[in-house]
Amino acid sequence: MTTWEAIALVGIGIIAGFINVLSAGGSMLTLPLLMFLGLPPQVANGTNRVAIVLQSVSAVGNFLRAGASHIGLSLRLSVPAVAGSLLGAWLALHVSDVLFEAILIAVMAGSAAMMVLPQPRLDTRPLTPERLTLPVYAAMFLIGVYGGFIQVGVGLLFIVMLYRLLKIDLAQVNVFKVFIILIYSLPALALFIWFDQVRWNYGLLLALGSMTGAWLAVKVNMSPRGTLWIKRLTLAVITAILLRLLLG
Repeated sequence: MTTWEAIALVGIGIIAGFINVLSAGGSMLTLPLLMFLGLPPQVANGTNRVAIVLQSVSAVGNFLRAGASHIGLSLRLSVPAVAGSLLGAWLALHVSDVLFEAILIAVMAGSAAMMVLPQPRLDTRPLTPERLTLPVYAAMFLIGVYGGFIQVGVGLLFIVMLYRLLKIDLAQVNVFKVFIILIYSLPALALFIWFDQVRWNYGLLLALGSMTGAWLAVKVNMSPRGTLWIKRLTLAVITAILLRLLLG
């Protein structure tokens, strides 16, 4: 690994960690970067989980210190997500590199399209235990399968599920999101480690940046204009990455 590659890993990690905590889409930057640096798709997929786990640890710790609550509800939502993530990770380890790259391109294009859709203004309310119905648990299982398989854009699914369907305010969505992602990512990462699909030098450098970005995101109170600017910049970078993947 060259010095410039190490700098790129840390720099993109900071941006991805910041984006992942405030909205979603960080893995649309980090996973292709790992592939561009020469890692096979499956190894890049496993290595990316190191940063996901450690940035989630950083974000959860900071949210707790900031007074975040609803840990019990987060754990209940995480149970089906963990089961799904193990299935998703197992599936990811058994698809060909060609198929995985094709899925990655399709997922990135779909996620980018979802990012440009306007966010509706909803009358939100706190999440209470009685609202955790069987369809909610089933949705969490499916999100877990998806996150275990590829992770890219999983935050957008949480926004759809928790904000649009359950009508939880976006600030609380971010807290639930990082708690659940941390919990379901641990067994998925363990599975990739078991199959020797993690390169620790790349993953830890990426995680260093991601943890820094996650810490900054929790500390910074973004205005709507600032959030919009970040989303537009992220979409521009994602478009460039998609073109690079499509052109080979």
